[in-house]
Amino acid sequence: MLSLESVTYAPGGHRNGKIEILKDINLKLEFGKMYALTGPNGGGKSTLARVIMGIYPPTSGRILLEGEDITGLAANERARLGFGYAFQAPPTFKGLKVIDLLEIASRRNPQEGCQPLRQIGLCPEEYLQRELDGRLSGGEAKRVEIATIMAQDPRIRIFDEPEAGIDLWSFDRLVKLIADSHRPEKITMIISHQEKIMRLVNEIILIAGGEICLQGERDQVWPQIKETMLCDCLEKCPLKGEEDVECPR
Repeated sequence: MLSLESVTYAPGGHRNGKIEILKDINLKLEFGKMYALTGPNGGGKSTLARVIMGIYPPTSGRILLEGEDITGLAANERARLGFGYAFQAPPTFKGLKVIDLLEIASRRNPQEGCQPLRQIGLCPEEYLQRELDGRLSGGEAKRVEIATIMAQDPRIRIFDEPEAGIDLWSFDRLVKLIADSHRPEKITMIISHQEKIMRLVNEIILIAGGEICLQGERDQVWPQIKETMLCDCLEKCPLKGEEDVECPR
C-alpha cells in the first residue's frame, strides 16, 4: 500500500504566508487497483501526482510505501523503487532519440518499448530514430512517453491526463493499453476527466481546492459527479451545437 498521511504542499516550503495547494491530504492506494484522480482545473491533481512521485517535496506530512517512510526520497530514488510518471505535457530532450529513451526505460533493451509504441499507434521503424525535440507533435510526444512508461514497467504508475493531444482513435487504443498492462502487483493512477477512464478504474478520487472531497468505488462515486462533469464539458466544448459529433467523453 502507498499511503499519504496529512500531506500539505505550499510553494517555497513554508505554510505561513503561502497558499497551500494541497491541504491535509490523507490517501491510501492499494496494489492491484486502478484509480482515477479527477476534479476542477487548478484543484491540485497534478501537484498531488508530483508530490507522490517526489518531484515536489511535501511541506508537511508523510508518504509511506508498504510501511516505509519515503517522504525524503527524490524522484530518481523513487523511480528505483518502481515509481513511473507520465507528464501532462511531456518534456523535450534535444539530442536524445526515441530509441535512447526506450533503452533507458527498459534497462538497455529497447525492444521492450517497441510493442507498446506500436500498440499506441506509432510505427517503431519510423520513430525509433526520431529526436525528442519540438519537431514531434504534442500527440506524438505523448504517445512516446506512454510507451516509455510501459517499457519501464513500474509498480506505481501515474498518467497525467494521458488523453491530452491524442485523437479519439488513439485514445481508445490508449485506454486498452493501460487496462491490459495493469497487474495485481501494480498501482495505476490516471488523472483525467474522461468518462471512459472513469469506467475503467476501481476507485475515483475527487480533489478540489487542494482537498480530497470524495473517494470511493467507481459505481458509487461516478453517479454523484457525472452530471456536473458532463454539463461542464458541454458548456466548454468547442463542438457545441455541431450535429453528428460524438463527444470524446
